[in-house]
Amino acid sequence: MNPSVSIIIPCKEIDNYVRECVSQCERLDFDNYEIIMLPDSKADRIAGIKTISTGSVTPSAKRNIGIANSKGELCAFIDSDAYPSKEWLRNAVKYFNDPQVAAVGGPGLTPKEENFMQKASGHVLSSFMVGSLSNRYKAQRSFESNDIHSCNFIVRKAVLEEAGGWNEKYWPGEDTLICLAIRKLGKKLIEASDVIVYHHRRPLLLSHLKQVSRFGLHRGFFAKRFRGNSLRLTYFLPLLLLLSFLTFMFASLFNSFFWHLLLLALVTYLCATFVAAMLEVRGVKLLFSVWLGIVTTHVVYGMSFLVGLMKRDLAR
Repeated sequence: MNPSVSIIIPCKEIDNYVRECVSQCERLDFDNYEIIMLPDSKADRIAGIKTISTGSVTPSAKRNIGIANSKGELCAFIDSDAYPSKEWLRNAVKYFNDPQVAAVGGPGLTPKEENFMQKASGHVLSSFMVGSLSNRYKAQRSFESNDIHSCNFIVRKAVLEEAGGWNEKYWPGEDTLICLAIRKLGKKLIEASDVIVYHHRRPLLLSHLKQVSRFGLHRGFFAKRFRGNSLRLTYFLPLLLLLSFLTFMFASLFNSFFWHLLLLALVTYLCATFVAAMLEVRGVKLLFSVWLGIVTTHVVYGMSFLVGLMKRDLAR
């Protein structure tokens, strides 16, 4: 018999994305689940769906309210701008046959119906040039992880309660902290290639880069404050890349040799990012958009990461 699952959807209001998410959750190939929707206002409702108005609080606070009002053995968290594949829960529950597995996640794929600039954003995120995080955006393999993203996060309720629930202060990055807490309990986290949701993208360039800047800021701060699963070389690489270029630029003011090194490094980098874009897409227009997106993502993330490292704390 399948374990009972509570699908928890934090949201600000009931918009078209939320309606799509709920509609797809109602079509899941699974027979033992409830849906809990957590909008700000009491006025926001979808007929037949358990709804708890929370007021204007953080997504993590909404998730904790959902946990407190859930009946399931497992809590399945999905973002309000995402929707699950039909097999989402059926594929996820098999991993919990291992009692050491506390949580299961999987890729958040770009929906086929996205517009041009949303697709470009999705290709940037799934490129190997964003490091190991690209596994979050494409279905390649299953592996034991230490950092599952919150848009696709199925976890034992008892473990959540033992870990103290979601950190309500920091957003984004709260998924990193709950994963760190679970790992400290000695439990496993699994990234499963067949546990799929479809996650709508922020379009290039401004909305995408705004989101990237928040990721970089929090990751830099977490690397200093919490360490653990934020101390990975791939998270530091964009900053190291920026610092290297700046160092060469400064040194070239005094010695032309460093100008040649800078030029060589810049050409190598641009060629590598162009190859990465070519591996993602074929169309010329989309190719150059993805190339520009990869380069600007590195710059914005690296700068934001540095700011995060220097912060004493982050505002709530």
